[in-house]
Amino acid sequence: MLGSFTPHVFLGPAQRRLLQSGVPVFAYHKIADPPPATRDPFLYVGPNRFDQQLAALRRAGWASAPLSQTLADGRDRRRQVVITFDDGFCSVFENGLEILSLHGFRAIQFLVSGCLGRRNEWDVAKGDVPQPLMDETQVRQWLAAGHEIGSHSATHRNLRHLAPAEAREEIVGSKKALEDRFGVGVEHFCYPYGAYNEAVRELVEKAGYRTACTVRFGVNGPAASAYELCRIIPLSSAELLRKIRHRLA
Repeated sequence: MLGSFTPHVFLGPAQRRLLQSGVPVFAYHKIADPPPATRDPFLYVGPNRFDQQLAALRRAGWASAPLSQTLADGRDRRRQVVITFDDGFCSVFENGLEILSLHGFRAIQFLVSGCLGRRNEWDVAKGDVPQPLMDETQVRQWLAAGHEIGSHSATHRNLRHLAPAEAREEIVGSKKALEDRFGVGVEHFCYPYGAYNEAVRELVEKAGYRTACTVRFGVNGPAASAYELCRIIPLSSAELLRKIRHRLA
């Protein structure tokens, strides 16, 4: 099934070795079944499958952790998993919040600060299906439920293609906008499209973020860069197994 992996994928020897070699950070986008017209079904995980995935993690002894846990040392990193969501889709709030609570997991939602309550215009521009984004009320309820928010820039532009001043505004401006609006610290960043370079990474660090997430596959060992964190995107079982085998080769 596109857009998801089955619970037993965590139980094989190769999967266990990978997950136990660092802090796994799972990257989700939409908690919904992919519509027929979508160009990217891998960005969808159905509610039932999401429920199964979290149940499998819990049964295997994994506990929820904040992104700051990727910076911990030694034994504090064991059996810790981080759940992240990119873009701030309403489907996460509507379909995922109860499932997270059921299994005792906390998560971080990377918000596009200038697009709250709107839709995913960056996907629509490529011919994909429009989807609503969380509004201010929903974000406040997300925070009240014990979850975190981070920045996914101000407008979801490719930061590598911007002039330094524009990139700085996307990175610094989005942090300030979210902090001012919601009264919480915004310490974590996620690169739109996973696109960054050394200059972008330095801007993120200078802006005061503690971590930044990429879309590079893998887990985060003690030597991982705080501003180049790897993540695991929930693919089909076959796709995920191929990535794990390549990683462990």
